Amino acid sequence: MDVGILFDLRNPDAWHRPWADHYARSLEFCEEADRRGAAGVWFTEHHLFEDGYLPSPLTFAAAAAARTRRVRIGTAVVLPNLHKPAQLAEDAAVVDLISGGRLELGMGAGYRVPEYRLFDAEFDGRFSRIERNIREIRRLWEEGGVTPGPIQRPVPLWGGFYGPRGARIAGRLGIGHLHISHELFDVYRAGLAEGGHDPESARVSDLLPVILADDPEAAWPRVAPHLAHQMNTYRQGSVEGTGHASPPLLTADQFPDRPGEDGSWATLEILTPEDAAVRIHERTKGLPVKHLIFWSSIAGMPDDLVARNIELISERLPVLLAELSGTGTEPSGTGAVLPGTPQDGSPR
Repeated sequence: MDVGILFDLRNPDAWHRPWADHYARSLEFCEEADRRGAAGVWFTEHHLFEDGYLPSPLTFAAAAAARTRRVRIGTAVVLPNLHKPAQLAEDAAVVDLISGGRLELGMGAGYRVPEYRLFDAEFDGRFSRIERNIREIRRLWEEGGVTPGPIQRPVPLWGGFYGPRGARIAGRLGIGHLHISHELFDVYRAGLAEGGHDPESARVSDLLPVILADDPEAAWPRVAPHLAHQMNTYRQGSVEGTGHASPPLLTADQFPDRPGEDGSWATLEILTPEDAAVRIHERTKGLPVKHLIFWSSIAGMPDDLVARNIELISERLPVLLAELSGTGTEPSGTGAVLPGTPQDGSPR
């Protein structure tokens, strides 16, 4: 399994830096991940977040593609329902061309009413609409409906869906499921069979709620305020525009940094590479995992923690995972849902 790093470009007021500097530093981190051997850099889409959550992941992906040479360039996720299929097909094809054929296109349905309103899109029926949109993007590429087309034929596609309906959609489409779940894996495989695809072609990936550090106990109080900000924006954003009451704000001392009794992920776990490798091996056993994706940063956390996190993910973790899997060699390319995030088809 490959390891990759996700960037959401949040820049909260409490830790704000000039936007141009923030984007430049994030591109430097992408280059660092590429240099150190990570297998992917991934970008995600949201709109109208006060902290400037990345609104245009394919634009940033193109910049990262031009600054890197080997990492896969992924989206986890873009929101096709907010874009014309032809526009998204063209933009994604350009990223694939710039990258020399390194694009991994993850797509989700989204969960925020204000985002749909911003783009004059219908929120109701979004799951049936995303299935049609993904089929149309693929058709445009296969039939030359947009030019130029991507280098890869086909571009690896991923469905960022968390519930059983989404798992079945990903299966029917014959694409990867951007969610690691033993419970939903059979639903996904059933969808593959329903869509006329070989169930043995199943592949899964996910963004894991893990940050790596040499001293997790020392890192935790430095990260916890950033985690509180991140989770509050998700919780508040999920009800905005719905008429439902806003949930109470969380504070930095309300997050357990230990897994549940059933071994499920905590909201965020800060681990050494050794402990993370064991946790990941246990949680992914028996599943055809392609990509493991990790946060580069939690809502603008300190740069020294970000840099070390990227270094440990890129260099140390793949070796340990390979040892646990019994391959005895570093994986080729070296390179769970966050509890409380919306179950919406948008990974984050």
